[in-house]
Amino acid sequence: MANTMVIQQPKPFVQAITSNQWSSDICDCTKDMSSCCLAFWCFPCFACITAREAGECLCLPLLNGFGLIPPATMSLRVGIRQRYGIEGTMCNDCVYSFFCGPCTWCQMSREMKTRLQPVTLINHM
Repeated sequence: MANTMVIQQPKPFVQAITSNQWSSDICDCTKDMSSCCLAFWCFPCFACITAREAGECLCLPLLNGFGLIPPATMSLRVGIRQRYGIEGTMCNDCVYSFFCGPCTWCQMSREMKTRLQPVTLINHM
């Protein structure tokens, strides 16, 4: 029986997300069904958890009740866009926050989960 020696180990391939676009669309609920289900069944809880994960006050989403345009949703969406260098406009943020509030919160949650994942090492063989 011949003994073989491995001379070269596989080198890791670093894959990181550095896009200037959202990693998912506003209605991509299938990418994170557990979060979307929580948002559907208990939206206030989901919004508070997401705000906390974003480093904001747990009660921030409660401010949405004090205006025609949800100020907390819009400000957090703008903040996430700026934090991750995502292109967009305040006009789009306003429209999404007003007409698609729960979907906007789900998108922000997915984005934070995607961007905060550790670097993935993939073996190249």
